[in-house]
Amino acid sequence: MTEQPTDRDAWTRPGAFEVAPGIHRIPLPLPNDGLRAVNVYAIVDGDGLTLIDGGWAIEAAETALAGALDSLGFGVEQIGQFLVTHAHRDHYTNASIVRKRYGATVSLGVGERPCIEHLVERAGQGGDDEIEVAQVPMLREAGAKELADHLAAYQPPPVDPDEWAAPDQWLRDGQVVAVGPRSLAAIETPGHTSGHLVYHDAAAELLFAGDHVLPQITPSIGFQAIRPESPLRDYLTSLQLVRAMPDARLLPAHGPVTSSVHERVDELLAHHEERLDLTLRALDTGAETAFEVAGQLHWTRRRRRLADMDVFNEMLAVLETAAHLQVLAERRLVVGELVSGVRRYRSA
Repeated sequence: MTEQPTDRDAWTRPGAFEVAPGIHRIPLPLPNDGLRAVNVYAIVDGDGLTLIDGGWAIEAAETALAGALDSLGFGVEQIGQFLVTHAHRDHYTNASIVRKRYGATVSLGVGERPCIEHLVERAGQGGDDEIEVAQVPMLREAGAKELADHLAAYQPPPVDPDEWAAPDQWLRDGQVVAVGPRSLAAIETPGHTSGHLVYHDAAAELLFAGDHVLPQITPSIGFQAIRPESPLRDYLTSLQLVRAMPDARLLPAHGPVTSSVHERVDELLAHHEERLDLTLRALDTGAETAFEVAGQLHWTRRRRRLADMDVFNEMLAVLETAAHLQVLAERRLVVGELVSGVRRYRSA
């Protein structure tokens, strides 16, 4: 099927949709996740396939992938390689499982290596959900004690070590990967995670953007097993990096394909400047911690309050607010001080 203009959620419907000659967008379902689906991209390479991202290792995703590839005349066993954008379970784990079963190779950015090694080390001691538990110290510092206590009490199920096995190849910034006649450049874009990559097909003017640039939502910042130094600063720098590249069609991991990376990057940069301004204003009303500031802001396109969000998204909101406060401190617009384990801010 050829990609067609759709309504907001129609991109999640199953199938294989041609977005460029020889390139097909395949949405795979996600379990109990507000995102609903993740796009993987199948690139036809002669008698085989290269996939950008692999999906979440659940039966529903495996079935959807097999069905979509079958509609193209391929089987899962014909996947030769996965080029994964980052080490989140909805992108990495199914690629790892397919490799074990059929022998495909998996490549991932070298910046994700510490997190992968941490998860492999923890195999059998906790689950991949322990990425959420890893946020507990940051939540305590952000003043979100009850939320931190809730996550600290959570016991993740044992992780399947096969899902988080190290990749065959660690890709470095600027490394070019051959996909048949195509050349895809792996570009480091830290922020969403420390080792996030986008894959740029300059000749075809396509950017496989992973979760770096999403057309309908703003990506979470710095959600990973190992605490990043300044994830929002990294993310804004990475957006500027992509903005300086030639414009391209946006092939995102969540949402429909759109015609311009630059257009969406400009929107994301403006969004974060607005959030920085709102964060600064919240301090003037008496809020001091990231948790208190987050409680004064609206969240998601539905403008929800923090108290109305589920635990997972409340956690992301508080941590994103902490990242905005950190950038304001780096810009010398606020001053932060750690008091009894909680970081409190005031306007400079």
